[in-house]
Amino acid sequence: MGRLSVNLCGIELDNPVIPASGTFGFGYEFAELYDINCLGTFSFKGTTKDARFGNPTPRIAECPSGMINAVGLQNPGVEKVISTELPKLKKCFNKPVMANVSGFSVDDYAYTCEKLDKEEQVGWLEVNVSCPNVHGGGMSFGTDPSAAAEVTRAVKSVTEKPVIVKLSPNVTDIVAIAKACEEAGADGISLINTMLGMRIDLNKRQPVIKNKMGGFSGSAIFPVAVRMVYQVSHAVKIPVVGMGGVSSAEDVVEMMMAGATAVEIGAQNLVNPYACRDIIDELPSVLDKYRINNINDIIGVVE
Repeated sequence: MGRLSVNLCGIELDNPVIPASGTFGFGYEFAELYDINCLGTFSFKGTTKDARFGNPTPRIAECPSGMINAVGLQNPGVEKVISTELPKLKKCFNKPVMANVSGFSVDDYAYTCEKLDKEEQVGWLEVNVSCPNVHGGGMSFGTDPSAAAEVTRAVKSVTEKPVIVKLSPNVTDIVAIAKACEEAGADGISLINTMLGMRIDLNKRQPVIKNKMGGFSGSAIFPVAVRMVYQVSHAVKIPVVGMGGVSSAEDVVEMMMAGATAVEIGAQNLVNPYACRDIIDELPSVLDKYRINNINDIIGVVE
């Protein structure tokens, strides 16, 4: 293993940097800009059982130090992802990829995960129980420990690959939900997804986003993400993937010191499409700056 290598649920990554779902498409779009094989891996666009057009527009609002989105899980559906998107990806990415899955029922989650579990390219299943901008699904499972555990058990019963449950920050007790998922068999936890936010157009006197509210992301939420990663990583025995406002190599190091084994980068990809590549390039010098010999030495070092 190299200086930047980490092991995530039994699979070795060359480095801990992972573009987050919803900010990196299915990968091949970014492969036109740079060789995406420099990444640890990436989490592809949130996939559901059936195709979704997404929420009505406008569905993006800018904010100081961040943005709000209510895209609404727009995707072609799992059958199309398997038949069309993964073959395109295979031409430009030679590592295991993380499949991000959402659903509107426990059966939806199980069906989609079972399909993707059979795909050779898929290394991990990132089960999203935390989407804040879809009515009737996603976050409704992630705000209750028993519901999150039910989804976890259902997915684990039909899959063999590592299952990482993605949690919402829009809850009172993030630790209780993480522990419920661990007890239900989750192999890892990823957090945080976006926070729930809203902007109002002062001239129109109505919400900027047609959906009224959406997921708030960007550097403004980084301290909240660090706090929750710290709390969860110290409460569970399974790996934690940290995310939320990460925008630099130093942010990656901070998130790992809080307890993350790997780190996802989301909104920053929309600001700078080269962000993940640049962060990977900068990591060795940041490790030198803080006298860190191996990146594994800092995982959860903060007590």
